[in-house]
Amino acid sequence: MTTRSFRTLDTLDPRGKKILLRADLNVPVRDGTISDLTRIERLTPTIRELADKGGRVIVVSHFDRPKGKPVPEMSLAPISEALARVLGKKITFVPDCVGAVAQNAVAAMTDGDVIVLENTRFYPGEEQNDPEMAKSLASLADIYVNDAFSAAHRAHASTEGVAHHLPSFAGRLMEIELGALEAALENPQRPVGAIVGGAKVSTKLDLLNNMIEKVDMLAVGGAMANTFLAAQGLSVGKSLKEADMLDTAKSIMTKAKQRGCDLILPTDVVVASDFMAGAPSEIVPVTDIPDGWMALDIGPETVALLNKKLGKLKTLVWNGPLGVFEMPPFDTGTNAVAQEAARLTKAGQLKTVAGGGDTVSALRHAHVLHDMSYVSTAGGAFLEWLEGKLLPGVVMLGEAGHDVAPL
Repeated sequence: MTTRSFRTLDTLDPRGKKILLRADLNVPVRDGTISDLTRIERLTPTIRELADKGGRVIVVSHFDRPKGKPVPEMSLAPISEALARVLGKKITFVPDCVGAVAQNAVAAMTDGDVIVLENTRFYPGEEQNDPEMAKSLASLADIYVNDAFSAAHRAHASTEGVAHHLPSFAGRLMEIELGALEAALENPQRPVGAIVGGAKVSTKLDLLNNMIEKVDMLAVGGAMANTFLAAQGLSVGKSLKEADMLDTAKSIMTKAKQRGCDLILPTDVVVASDFMAGAPSEIVPVTDIPDGWMALDIGPETVALLNKKLGKLKTLVWNGPLGVFEMPPFDTGTNAVAQEAARLTKAGQLKTVAGGGDTVSALRHAHVLHDMSYVSTAGGAFLEWLEGKLLPGVVMLGEAGHDVAPL
């Protein structure tokens, strides 16, 4: 499915309409304070557009994991206050998301109003995609707008079920996100490459196999690279590796060769005997990792190789860091490659699309988060899209995706 196949806000006249807007207000909170407003900031263009055009905007979202029952600390009340500040507009918080309380709040709305309903996960029917829960949510509105790509991989009542009952549209953030992903993998400028890092091959097996089918170059980094090196018969000392995935790694390397995908593995690494910041370290070829030492970052030779490869690409997809970026000096490799990707992007030579929780943190750490073409805040949904999977919340936005059932 491409962005051209779903309904966007361009075809919606919201005036006087009650619009159920599925947002992702599942923001990080530490000690009662929101530590990152990115998701809220990216949501505001859709809310502002709908409200300014006279729509009555009913925001629904989950927050944290209350497991189907009300948990006061997981209320959306403080999140709605933050949303109001960022939006610069009065927002009414409603202490329920279905039933009489929600219905009365919606009935009191006038054109341009914005309300935020309570956490949908306070009801078990949300995660169970209960048809009655979906109907209850749908009964509040005339139109459904999904602007929560980061929750689109879940077939929940507020992401999939409700769309069976209302005309459905993609919000501006959803539209931008899907457009970026289409440009990266569905219809990219070639050559296209991918950097895939992280700890385990087993958690990214589907991604690796899908990338081999889609990209011209695939660079594997992080601890998962150790499994590939071990599969080649190299000793990786006490580096993290998956001994039961060696045959899988071999098959991925064989498949890449058959497909003509240039698979890049580290040629040198930064090793240390202790897993701690500032631990004494050495740079060694991957053929000479000492016993009792572990590889914690790619070395300068590998950085130079990757940066040279980046210079030949037109499109880059990035998921996962290349080393233990949280601990200096083992952040050097990820920082250097990220900064080169950012330089090429700013020069107009490379389109970069990145995503995944650790990836966002690593790019922020390298001070290039805002220099990439697009950085997705979606974790699981971004990963599943890269794996080639259909996302329930996206499928339901298709022009011919479903018939609208009566309530």
